[in-house]
Amino acid sequence: MKPARLAVLAIALVAGGGAAFLMSGDDPPPAPVVKAEPPPPPVPVTEVLVAAAELPMGQTLQAADLRWQKWPADAVSAGYITRTTAPKGIEETTGSVIRAAFLPGEPIRVQKLARAGSGFMSSILPSGQRAVAIVTDSRGTNSAGGFILPNDHVDVIRTYRDEDASRTSGTDVQVSQTILRDVRVLAVGQLIQEKNGANVVTGETATLALSSAQAETITLAQKVGALSLALRSLADSGKEPQAEETARPADAGLTIVRFGVSKQQTR
Repeated sequence: MKPARLAVLAIALVAGGGAAFLMSGDDPPPAPVVKAEPPPPPVPVTEVLVAAAELPMGQTLQAADLRWQKWPADAVSAGYITRTTAPKGIEETTGSVIRAAFLPGEPIRVQKLARAGSGFMSSILPSGQRAVAIVTDSRGTNSAGGFILPNDHVDVIRTYRDEDASRTSGTDVQVSQTILRDVRVLAVGQLIQEKNGANVVTGETATLALSSAQAETITLAQKVGALSLALRSLADSGKEPQAEETARPADAGLTIVRFGVSKQQTR
């Protein structure tokens, strides 16, 4: 046998022996088993009565305006109507008057509803208050140029002729006086809320929410003078009257109008 063949045979024998040695070794360790995390427990839910669409203030609820929706049980607040506590919630709620607007999907709360058959204006009045309408200029000249909207807060200013001062001075003395501060506007004309992004509203009347004493004051003032509304800033809502008075000059005067010419006179 030739030496070259012997060398090839030797190499093959060595390779075969190495392979046999490797195959005779221990098996590789198995891959670690990863245990899957158990799924989280289901969140308890209940069915809550919600608005099926946008519902404006003053609308009478119909069955099509309402629907049941699953809601996390721990997120159900007092006043929500649930299928557990009121299985016939849709039937029992239908016909109620909406006191405050609802957004689509917002839970229906009994605090924002008035019973069927009740007057709307009386249903949105806070306890102890009265709704009083005053005459305004349809051009908006005595109501902030028509920019006053329902739910704004205003001051009521009375303008009248001072008879005593007019006789004494021989001129026509007109006096302006703020008789009510920070009162809520319930409606302007027949409009009870802002619609379609309207920014300007004019009407013949403005309906205000007043206490019993304020209602008497404004009724008398309207008989003996002209009333104007001054729109208040949202930042000033609920501001103490005393804080406003400190900013008023102590010698605020009267406006005297003579032959169409205005003149300021110190009190």
